[in-house]
Amino acid sequence: MVQSVQRAARILRELSTRGPRLGVTELAERIGVSKPTVHALLQTLESEGLVRQEKGTSKYLLGMALLSMGNAYLETQELRSHSVAWANTLAERTGEAVWVAVLDDAGHILVVHHAFRPHSGVQIPDLGASVPWNTSALGKALVSFLPQQRQKALLEGGLARLTGNSVVDPALLAGQLEGARQTGYALEDQESTLGEASIASPVFDRSGDAAGAIGIIGPVERLLSEPDRQRHAVAVRDVATLLSRELGAGRGVAWRVTD
Repeated sequence: MVQSVQRAARILRELSTRGPRLGVTELAERIGVSKPTVHALLQTLESEGLVRQEKGTSKYLLGMALLSMGNAYLETQELRSHSVAWANTLAERTGEAVWVAVLDDAGHILVVHHAFRPHSGVQIPDLGASVPWNTSALGKALVSFLPQQRQKALLEGGLARLTGNSVVDPALLAGQLEGARQTGYALEDQESTLGEASIASPVFDRSGDAAGAIGIIGPVERLLSEPDRQRHAVAVRDVATLLSRELGAGRGVAWRVTD
């Protein structure tokens, strides 16, 4: 690997996950290099529009050039391009907002498409939102079908706690993942945001791998109260199956339904 490129990437990652505003000294301590080296890297990144220095301070923030790169990534994301119509279908069927997400290298789900709740008021788009995998039904659904080695690494790699309901016990979470493998969907009950819940199912690609997940997000009383919970879960699983088929997945990758 090219060391300078690796260090620059670590600076961008620190600003995106630990920021939004960090100074030269803070960044030097976090990535373990000298302040002159960090300053030189920041100047180079700033010249390319990847970071910017806040007026009146010595702090650095992410630059606007990253936004265009992120949009370019979304435009080439196959799952997103195929999921738009299916997400709208799921939103109409359940009456809830829909997220489509993939898993990043840091163990967070990244929302690549957001279909608004039908016939509702003003809503804020969550496109590009990043959430720890263990606090989201989409993350649980996706991770439940990853190879065992990757799944084990995520369970042992530090589990985030966003609310008092967040599941941070690896054994308990492993049991939830096994449940998702059996039923084809995962649940989240106020583990990311108090008052909100989610139900999600994995989406498979032509290779049979879990390419992402699709799910509904909404108030806990609407999503998880019976009989709505079961009705929503079936709808999510059905749409995930159809989306997987559109991505080229064969019938052999489908989950074993026991409920």
